[in-house]
Amino acid sequence: MTIAIFGLGVLAALFALLAVVVFVVAPPAPRVAVERRLAPGTQYESRLTRATNRTVKTIEGAMRRRDGGAFGEESLELAGVRMQPSAFVLVTFSVSAVLAVIGVVIGFGSWWSLILGVVFAAMGPLFARLYLAFRVSSRRAKFAEQLDDTMQLLAGNLRAGHGLVQAIDSVARDGDAPTSEEFARIVNQSRIGRDLNEALEDTAQRMQSDDFKWAAQAIAINRSTGGNLAEVLYGVAATIRERNEIRLKVRSLSAEGRLSAIILLLLPVAVFLGVLILQPAYFAPFFTTLLGWVALVVAVILMIIGVVWMLAVVRVRF
Repeated sequence: MTIAIFGLGVLAALFALLAVVVFVVAPPAPRVAVERRLAPGTQYESRLTRATNRTVKTIEGAMRRRDGGAFGEESLELAGVRMQPSAFVLVTFSVSAVLAVIGVVIGFGSWWSLILGVVFAAMGPLFARLYLAFRVSSRRAKFAEQLDDTMQLLAGNLRAGHGLVQAIDSVARDGDAPTSEEFARIVNQSRIGRDLNEALEDTAQRMQSDDFKWAAQAIAINRSTGGNLAEVLYGVAATIRERNEIRLKVRSLSAEGRLSAIILLLLPVAVFLGVLILQPAYFAPFFTTLLGWVALVVAVILMIIGVVWMLAVVRVRF
């Protein structure tokens, strides 16, 4: 034991001496930065950057042939994700690769490694899709919450003497996201020649907001018949405010049921994954016998029916 400790001490001393010689006594010659070795106007690209650019171009070509797909530019814009579709797809593939490696490591040394690798890799696009759906839902809900203040701000600008397009542009500059982003989209569309009524209707459909659809219809009717648009928007804002109060009350009363549904949905999946990771042999009969596969299929079908049933029960439409 003493000899081993002595040997480790000698080895550490030798490494320390080597470090002193390399970094202090004979340090390497200073290297000139890459930017200083390039001609003016030349941009340096590493091998990793070039490989990434080629991959991104390949993904962009494939997405153009399929009109974007689930991760297209429109979907990312609606979710508020400030990334190019090709970059988002590349990130999704990277996450899938990491998850696949994790699955192979969990089942390393058995035939489970292949199954877990495929299953974990498939979770990458699924998680990306769920992430976008969550972002879209959250963005639309925030737009609906801000609609009351938006109508009041529009009416205030109209009462101050601004035109309708100027009032919308003021909301786009001074409002909060996502309302400011959507109103900026309306202003840009009107500037390139699109009819303002169509732009408002398109925003109402994108945000799936009945309240804003009614506001757009009120604006369209007022533009065709005339009248005091500011007073109309004040009335619309009061109606939206009352509807929001009822909507929030319904949401608070149904919060317990929604939380219970989420727990009941996640609990079986969490237990299955936990046992699969900690004791893989426990589920071996499900994947090695015909009766096990039938049981898995029946369990998945019943799980889907239960998910649809609970979501339908706890979802209160207003």
